[in-house]
Amino acid sequence: MAADILLSDALARVKPSATIAVTTKAAELRRAGHDVIGLGAGEPDFDTPDNIKEAAIQAIRDGRTKYTPADGIPELKEAICAKFARENGLTYTPSQVHVAPGGKPVIYNALLATLNPGDEVIVPAPYWVSYPEMVLMAGGEPVIVPCGPNTQYKLTPDALEAAITPRTRWIILNSPSNPTGAAYTRAELKGLAGVLMRHPQVMVLTDDMYEHLVYDDFDYWTIAQVEPGLYDRTLTMNGVSKAYAMTGWRIGYAAGPEKLIKAMAKVISQTTSNPCSISQYAAVEALTGTQDFLEPRRKVYQQRRDLVVAGLNACAGLHCPTPEGAFYVYPSCAGVIGKTAPSGKVIGNDADFATELLETEKVAVVFGAAFGMSPAFRVSYATSTEALTEALSRIQRFCAALV
Repeated sequence: MAADILLSDALARVKPSATIAVTTKAAELRRAGHDVIGLGAGEPDFDTPDNIKEAAIQAIRDGRTKYTPADGIPELKEAICAKFARENGLTYTPSQVHVAPGGKPVIYNALLATLNPGDEVIVPAPYWVSYPEMVLMAGGEPVIVPCGPNTQYKLTPDALEAAITPRTRWIILNSPSNPTGAAYTRAELKGLAGVLMRHPQVMVLTDDMYEHLVYDDFDYWTIAQVEPGLYDRTLTMNGVSKAYAMTGWRIGYAAGPEKLIKAMAKVISQTTSNPCSISQYAAVEALTGTQDFLEPRRKVYQQRRDLVVAGLNACAGLHCPTPEGAFYVYPSCAGVIGKTAPSGKVIGNDADFATELLETEKVAVVFGAAFGMSPAFRVSYATSTEALTEALSRIQRFCAALV
């Protein structure tokens, strides 16, 4: 007789990751022999630079394969402090730094350390799929604030002010954004900071994971840099996954108030414990070694962005804004809703569009509802120019066939 396994109420509130689901479906179709082009995963197609690999190999040879302090080795914390000072004009000590096995655990550790039932977290939409789910898992309530094309998918001061209540504990800001690629200017961050300065109970979690991927001479800023008055209640999060092509190494980090960092260390000590020791030494090299590869790769991403934006805007019924950063675009598919696909199915929403595109043309994208704003879809251009060119041809053919 099978056991009746009871699952938690907390888990029942959480949806599975749509981006992982799309990537899994694309992999299944490939294994079945289909020529699938995956534009769903947010993962650089570049390899981890050799100097970083060599640092990891040397760490293995040196026997650095034991437990480390729960939230990061001293060498990495010092490298992170130097990075924040060098690139963001922010001064931190190692006791203000938290290292975890990826960006997700950094965010989750912060939320778990600070949220009580009913506490609210402001999440601008479109949002990275994991933000509201992590808030729910930590016992909080995500407050979704729609930020549509009319504001370039960015939160405005008025919308922020309207969303804050006495229960608001956090706001999560992601710039450049996953999924839209939108990035906040210094003036835009200053406007948001002005609101937050009037609400001292609200902490700020800024996800800067795509910091090095900005285009067209965009000047990057993070909010604690723009408004020093927020320094004592801002957690500035980053990692090595995107810029350094180290997604599988699983190293995320953040710096913030020492009281918060100590609380996060308490969480990680009883959950994952330390990030992989080898990955930590590789991350030291990433942050302190040569940065020469960043600019050439950034230029390639910008070329791909321009290719994808032009190709999607050539599709009947699609409209694709030009984003400031990251490696995503977020085109509207409002112009194809209500049309009929070659299969005979009517495109009723963006999930239908993504499903029919995958079934008909074997191109995998993520539908906009997963990111909290429809009708749209996310395309990741972190893949080869050849694959992107072929994918755009297929998407154009698909859209032309809709009636």
